[in-house]
Amino acid sequence: MGRYRPPAAPSSKYITPVGKDKLQKEHDYLWQKKRPEITRSVQEAAAQGDRSENAEYIYGKKQLREIDYRLRHLRKRLADITVVDAVPEDQERVFFGAWVSLEDEAGEIYEYRIVGPDEFDDEDEYISMDAPLAKAILKRRLDDEIVVKLPRGEKRYCISAIRYQ
Repeated sequence: MGRYRPPAAPSSKYITPVGKDKLQKEHDYLWQKKRPEITRSVQEAAAQGDRSENAEYIYGKKQLREIDYRLRHLRKRLADITVVDAVPEDQERVFFGAWVSLEDEAGEIYEYRIVGPDEFDDEDEYISMDAPLAKAILKRRLDDEIVVKLPRGEKRYCISAIRYQ
């Protein structure tokens, strides 16, 4: 079996203003602070002589490759994303940026916020709009019942609250 991996499906291009600021801050930190530090350390390690056995040089070059890869990703992503900062007119339905409370069959309440794929790992309550649960509740109304297919079977929820900040 080869090492070929099919390309990942393109993710949604929406993001909240807070998420965009986070990505921009990460880009600025990597470009203005971290990359120059690593570049200096690689130059110092290269000046010590034989590069083939110099662990600091090899590790520094690896770090630079990783930083450059992340910077390219951030630049492309920041150029393509659409910031959603407006509250929808119909606040009775679930759209991007909504806080949604779901009640399962056992009566437990779960609260989630639907965000873009670049920011769902910021908080435990954030879910990507590309996630199966988010896809199931988007455009639904208060008190709608939804069914989500999970590896262990189906799970039913009822939308008990929708709010926007």
